[in-house]
Amino acid sequence: MPSIDYALAEYSELFMLLAAFAYTVAFLAFTWDLAKSSKTIQAVESKLSEQKAGAPVPAHAGASARSGRAGSDTYLADGNVRGWDADGTAADGGAVAQTADASMGYVGARRNTARVGVALTVLGALIHTAAVVTRGLAAHRVPWGNMYEFCTTGALVVAVVFLLVLLKRDLRFLGTFVVALILTMMMVATIGFPTPVAHLIPALQSYWLIIHVSVAVIASALFTLTFAMSVLQLLQADRESKIRAGGTSKLTFLRIVPSAQALENFAYRINAVAFVLWTFTLMAGSVWAEQAWGRYWGWDTKEVWTFVIWVVYAGYLHARATRGWTGTRAAWLSIVGYLCVVFNFTIVNVFFAGLHSYSGV
Repeated sequence: MPSIDYALAEYSELFMLLAAFAYTVAFLAFTWDLAKSSKTIQAVESKLSEQKAGAPVPAHAGASARSGRAGSDTYLADGNVRGWDADGTAADGGAVAQTADASMGYVGARRNTARVGVALTVLGALIHTAAVVTRGLAAHRVPWGNMYEFCTTGALVVAVVFLLVLLKRDLRFLGTFVVALILTMMMVATIGFPTPVAHLIPALQSYWLIIHVSVAVIASALFTLTFAMSVLQLLQADRESKIRAGGTSKLTFLRIVPSAQALENFAYRINAVAFVLWTFTLMAGSVWAEQAWGRYWGWDTKEVWTFVIWVVYAGYLHARATRGWTGTRAAWLSIVGYLCVVFNFTIVNVFFAGLHSYSGV
């Protein structure tokens, strides 16, 4: 068996630190973009309110409000050529909750701060890739043999999936939340599961490690995206409800976020893909268990919670498709499913003894 390359292992830790720094700056850029958007929208709303108080709002003013164009970037597109007051009431008297384009396409002028956030996320992902690859080369194996490696590799996959989706959809409004989750995973790996580079235990020395765990990582990354979208869906739904009731909402940045319905529909499609991958994860794990331990299913704690996650997301997909569980109920089911994923990959590995206890702590 090849010896461990500790020099490469040290480079891996350095790259991981640099990646975390790049992600941190990206997080700040995305957060500043949300804050800047809120300030711009408030300025537009204030101007429209003043115009309405003095005279009827002309059509071109409504168009400017819809696109968020007031000497600044274009933010909003809901298909209405109308202005709105600060309380969310349309200039023509109707109550509307202005949101971004439901198709999540790239429209309007460039949001430079958000572009900086994306660029820094790309930089962080490249450095992060170098960290994961050098970790694998140092150990002469795939770099997901313990909880430290699973968390760091999982964080990388979350970043890559987010960036790939950005090629087709403008999900930059998710940047703050997704990058925050990436940083959280990296901190959990570094602080909670610090594991030196070492060879795999015999039970993990199988090609099924590559198949089973890699698919689980991709599915978990997709679940992470839908978790962030479900949280935003709940916030957006609450804002829309308040505006329909004639109230106000202080979360101004949600106007650059699509409607709760659009978020729910997109999260549902992503969850459907992730569920297929998780089903394969469950099946592949059973086959691997038969080869390693001579049985397909043994009610090990890890196996049980993997099945629990499958049941929760199966229930989510079934309830939404056939039982009309839409809106906030669907969002909460998606969130519960992700919390089960987090519980499975942290608490179960650390505090429950079993054949899958390979966290290395």
